[in-house]
Amino acid sequence: MKEQFIRNILHGMAGIIDSRQAEELKNVLCRELARAAVTEQTNQDLDDMKENAHFLKSFIAAKRVEGCSEKTLEYYRATITKLMIALGKWVKDITTDDLRGYLAKYQQENRSSKVTIDNIRRIFSSFFSWLEDEDYIVKSPVRRIHKVKTAKIIKEAFSDEDLEVLRDTCGNLRNLALVEILVSTGVRVGELVRLNRTDINFNERSCIVFGKGESEREVYFDARTKLHLAEYLEKRTDNDPALFISSKSPYNRLTISGVERVLQKLGKEAQVAKVHPHRFRRTLATVAIDKGMPIEQVQRLLGHVKIDTTMHYAMVNQNNVKIAHRRYLG
Repeated sequence: MKEQFIRNILHGMAGIIDSRQAEELKNVLCRELARAAVTEQTNQDLDDMKENAHFLKSFIAAKRVEGCSEKTLEYYRATITKLMIALGKWVKDITTDDLRGYLAKYQQENRSSKVTIDNIRRIFSSFFSWLEDEDYIVKSPVRRIHKVKTAKIIKEAFSDEDLEVLRDTCGNLRNLALVEILVSTGVRVGELVRLNRTDINFNERSCIVFGKGESEREVYFDARTKLHLAEYLEKRTDNDPALFISSKSPYNRLTISGVERVLQKLGKEAQVAKVHPHRFRRTLATVAIDKGMPIEQVQRLLGHVKIDTTMHYAMVNQNNVKIAHRRYLG
C-alpha cells in the first residue's frame, strides 16, 4: 500500500519536478512512511498533493505569460517544490508559522545568507499572493512575514587604473573588444551573448539588446569600442552570426559561462580582483551618475523597470560628497 501511495504521488508530480527532485521526494516519503502508519486518510493526502501540483503548474504558467525567463521559472518551481516536500501539507492549510519555521530551518541547515532567505520569502510571497488573487485562498500566509533586513554593502566599481590594466592585459582582439563593449554599454552578460554581428550599428555606435522579459532597448558605445570591435570582426574568418565566439574550433557563440571564464582569467593575469561581467555594469552606472547623468536616463540605459534598482548599482563618490558639502553647506 505504501509503495502504491508513493507511486501515485510521484505520478501526480510528474512534469512539475525533475528527476532529481522526484528521487529526493521518493526518499523523503519512504523515510517518513517507514515511521508512520498509513491510514484511509492517504486518499485525501493524495488528492491534496495533486492539487498542490496543479496550483504550482498554473502559477508557473501565469509567470511565463508575464514574461519571466525560463531560468527564473525553474528557480520558482524548484523553490516552491522544496517547500511542498518539506511541509507535506495542502497549500491551503499552510500557515504563517509553517513558513517561518521552514525559513528558519532552511537558513540553519544550509547556512544561507539573509539575502538568500529573503529571495525565498519573495518567491513564497509571489506564489501565495497569486493563490489569493485567484481566490484559491482567503489570505496569503506570507503577509505577516516581513522583508528580511540585510546589510547594505557598497560594492566597488572598477577604477580607471583597473580598466587600463585590464585593457593592457588582453592578449587578443576578441578579449579587448569584449572588455570595451562591457565598459561602454553596461549590458547584462545574458544580453551580450545574444548579440549578433548584424545587431551592431557602427554609424550610430549603438545596438539593440533584449533584456529581462524580452524587453527591447537601445544601448550605445564609444569611439574606442567602435574601433576595437570593427578590427575584431574584420579579422574573423568564420561564418558564425554571433558577435563574440570562442577562441578555439569549432568557434561557437560565446556563452555566459564562457564570458565569465574569459574575464576571470583576465583578472587573474592583470592582478585585478573580482573581475566579472556585472561589475562592468555597476561601474557604468557609478561613472554616469558621478558625472551628472540624470538617474532616469541611467535607468533607461541599464533597462531597469524600477529606479530603486538603478540606485543599488551606483556607488556615490565620497570625494564628490565632500565637495558638495563645501559648496552648499560650507
